Amino acid sequence: QVQLVESGGGLVQAGGSLRLSCTASGSIFSINDMRWFRQGPGNERRLVAAITSGGSTNYIDSVKGRFTISRDNLKNTVYLQMNSLKPEDTAVYYCNAIVQVSTTRLWNNYWGQGTQVTVSS
Repeated sequence: QVQLVESGGGLVQAGGSLRLSCTASGSIFSINDMRWFRQGPGNERRLVAAITSGGSTNYIDSVKGRFTISRDNLKNTVYLQMNSLKPEDTAVYYCNAIVQVSTTRLWNNYWGQGTQVTVSS
């Protein structure tokens, strides 16, 4: 019913930048919070940044000042601008959204397929 498709991952040197995008499509009535998670090798999936429908943002301490989350509500898209990347940022990054499905008006939690970000030292 609802799909999240991410793009923008890749290989970058330490200190570089990447911009991730995630677009939601399908039977969407409304989208509440949109989030980015990441899962490094041997680690659990952890929240990196979140943004409400009104634009309020939250970040984990390790990315504050380096990462910026934003969204375009008309395009159902969330972005993650990542600057001053470090090797420890290497992970698969997942988009997540709380979506009200148009056909049922129920709220469900959806995930993207993940995009690999690799930062070399």
